[in-house]
Amino acid sequence: MTAANGDRPLRADARRNRDLVLASAMRLLSDASSGGGGSPTLDAIAKDAGVGIGTLYRHFPTREALVEAVYRNELTAVCDAAPALLDELAPVDATRAWMDRYIDFMIAKQGMADALRAVIASGGNPYAHSRDLLGSAIRLLLDAGAADGAFRKDVDADDVLVSISGVALVAGGPSMREQAGRLLDLLLDGLRYQP
Repeated sequence: MTAANGDRPLRADARRNRDLVLASAMRLLSDASSGGGGSPTLDAIAKDAGVGIGTLYRHFPTREALVEAVYRNELTAVCDAAPALLDELAPVDATRAWMDRYIDFMIAKQGMADALRAVIASGGNPYAHSRDLLGSAIRLLLDAGAADGAFRKDVDADDVLVSISGVALVAGGPSMREQAGRLLDLLLDGLRYQP
């Protein structure tokens, strides 16, 4: 990981502070739109992270830069989970576990909707590489499932992405989590190879 200007890698303490700010911002931005009050100030995020406001600004010079970094950090974590899950679980189980992680990501993204709209209004594009990253993660899971005979070989990763996103949009709230799980199980059944 490099410094904000990209010149040199971050020291361990700077990386830790950056990670603390990202985690606090994610939690507070998501809580704000789920009934936790108004959008949190940068001061509130720094205080929650246990760092000074100067530390926050060194890593994220604007609110929009922070919001975009939070979104990309969460997206990367979801996509990076695919190979890790395949190391631990059979492809079918890894795919189902990944689907749950993606639903959690989509719920968090919904919680950050106002903040993400502000990033876009300021000229940023937090979604620039989202579809490619997510498609690659899904393709990895589908290929592993097809290789062991569990999944059909004719499934398009983008179709699966759109399907999971649809589940998140219609049943992504905490009160609908059980229904979201059932819908993901139906989707998983559609991926299975049937001779």
